[in-house]
Amino acid sequence: MLGTTYLAYIGVSLGITFWVGRTLNRNGRIFLLENYKDKPQLADAINQMLLVGFYLINIGYIAYTMRIEGTGPTNWAQGLEFLSTKIGAMAIVLGVMHFGLMFALQKYAQMAKDPVKNPLMT
Repeated sequence: MLGTTYLAYIGVSLGITFWVGRTLNRNGRIFLLENYKDKPQLADAINQMLLVGFYLINIGYIAYTMRIEGTGPTNWAQGLEFLSTKIGAMAIVLGVMHFGLMFALQKYAQMAKDPVKNPLMT
């Protein structure tokens, strides 16, 4: 039972991670191109670096949460409870990362448009 639960956790978690990563990469490129109109290669490079960082953090989190405290699930109900807890925590981490990144990129875009607030432009 435990091996099956782990395989399901790894499969679902990696599937969600890669789906979210591709979605953010595709849509984030549009956002970055808007803010780097004169440097599309830089926008693409930043987008790819963000994707790699996203994957590294999430795959690391998935691997880190592979440990079980206690005896672990012994039947299907406990296995589903285990999966929902682990996958739910991973989804929350993905959401927090997404909104944190969006906030940071929005702040950067605002600073880039307003030279008075941008310490790099002074």
